[in-house]
Amino acid sequence: MAYAKDLKKGHIVQIENNYYIVRTQDTKSPSARGASTLYKFRFSSVPGGQKLEMTCTGDDQFTDVDLQRRNVSLLYKEGDEYTFMDSEDYSQFLVNGSTIEEQLLYINDGMENLTAMLVEGQLLAIELPTSIALEIVDTSPAIKGASAAARTKPATLSTGLEVQVPEYLAIGEIIKVNTETGKFMSRA
Repeated sequence: MAYAKDLKKGHIVQIENNYYIVRTQDTKSPSARGASTLYKFRFSSVPGGQKLEMTCTGDDQFTDVDLQRRNVSLLYKEGDEYTFMDSEDYSQFLVNGSTIEEQLLYINDGMENLTAMLVEGQLLAIELPTSIALEIVDTSPAIKGASAAARTKPATLSTGLEVQVPEYLAIGEIIKVNTETGKFMSRA
């Protein structure tokens, strides 16, 4: 059993015979004497993605899941199905695009260093690295001498993700993007 106070983002628990992944966790400590700390969670069901919000005290228990984390890479996409390969034993996992919908804008063909979260041999979710490198495929022309100004412009990346980038960047450049915030970090 897992206590609410121990749950963090990315943790998978079982609620009413469904698997849920913690998307956000917010802690509130009331100032009244004797009041318990409250934990507000936003869960997404895996697979499926249905949202569930819940407020708990630290001693509330959740059914813990026997979760395996495996290093995988994306082999290929066929229709709406994605095939990932385990980097150690080369076994393959097939997953529907709706299951990993939030991560798709950060995943390229052949991308490595992804972490698959497996329960009973079934891939439930993909955990991304904190930053990834993607190529700029569409943006307005670069402005010479714009490095001194902190102005930004929209850019479309190779996966279809749109981010705000500094004005001095041009099409074809590789940039690092933070996968948690979806924001530009630096040139790669």
